[in-house]
Amino acid sequence: MGRLRLFVFFAVTALGLSAQVIEFESGGLKYKTLTHNGVTVMFAHLPSHVRGYAIIQVAVSNGSQLPWAIKVNDFQFERDGAPLQPAKPKDVVNELIDKAGRADVVKLVSTYEMGLYGMSRMNSTNGYEQRRQAAFTMLTSARIKAAAAASAIAFVDTRLTPGQSTDGAIFYANAGKPLAGKLVVKVAGEVFEFPAEQTAP
Repeated sequence: MGRLRLFVFFAVTALGLSAQVIEFESGGLKYKTLTHNGVTVMFAHLPSHVRGYAIIQVAVSNGSQLPWAIKVNDFQFERDGAPLQPAKPKDVVNELIDKAGRADVVKLVSTYEMGLYGMSRMNSTNGYEQRRQAAFTMLTSARIKAAAAASAIAFVDTRLTPGQSTDGAIFYANAGKPLAGKLVVKVAGEVFEFPAEQTAP
């Protein structure tokens, strides 16, 4: 069933059709995906909580004919009308480097990679893997590698040209509690709304 859902997701993406939210599992994570006007947004909750942050893994694919800017602040959770904004990637990375143990970072990266690499057909052109390779070039110190991994995993503002995609982790300061409410993503001149629910990993 998981493979069937994954096939349906990629079929919808390839055709550039708008559709309702599709759910599927990959790499042990439960994903939700939605496409509007050729742009596809998908996300999954990561079971890891680091330094009080709840974390989601996001991927955006631009199958439209126009370039689009994708920003971290485009992703927010809403519960009872109150938005929960994501933390700034730079602040999260600095905190992980200063206060989180190397084991925490390794666990976070391992969980992220399990989900990402479990989707064999999701080939990000401008995401984590490219940032990771660039960050790890010529590094030898274990602490510096942990810092580089934390930096590479964080979703960053980017501009996607037609055919490009990106991915990354988005962090929410939520005292380590599961994120509740609906995810609202405002990108490509569209509003992507994922159903409200209590979302415990």
